[in-house]
Amino acid sequence: METTGPVRRTTAERTRDALARLTTERDIWVSTAHPDHGPHQVPLWFLWDGRAVWMCTSATSATARNVRTEPRVRLALQDTYDVVLLQGEAESFPAQDVPEDAANAFAEKFGWDPRTEEGIFLYLRVPPKTVRAWRGEPELRERVIMRNGTWQK
Repeated sequence: METTGPVRRTTAERTRDALARLTTERDIWVSTAHPDHGPHQVPLWFLWDGRAVWMCTSATSATARNVRTEPRVRLALQDTYDVVLLQGEAESFPAQDVPEDAANAFAEKFGWDPRTEEGIFLYLRVPPKTVRAWRGEPELRERVIMRNGTWQK
């Protein structure tokens, strides 16, 4: 028998699938905002350490400037059919102050170590407070898989 549309996954299945994507994917869309300049969105490489998303950007970028003023951010994986959205507050770490294990894992994943660059880089750590994941209309109703930093069951 063939199915005619998306099959609704359980919360546990959506959580498992979202975590797998956070572990394996390379790029994430980062949305920030500045009170005077408005919204800004850019894709960045990212690392999921099991508790938070780590990214790195130039210390002079609009993203870095925005999170210094307003640390609340939204993150989105790239697939618009298999949606994963994270929301949290960014913590900023100058390259010389980033925890070594996070910087080493980032460098290993991408073959690039911002700590060795001539420019000034800022690492951003975003522990999610809310995660939403859904595939199509059948999963919209119960799309929240993390609330207040706690994975839903």
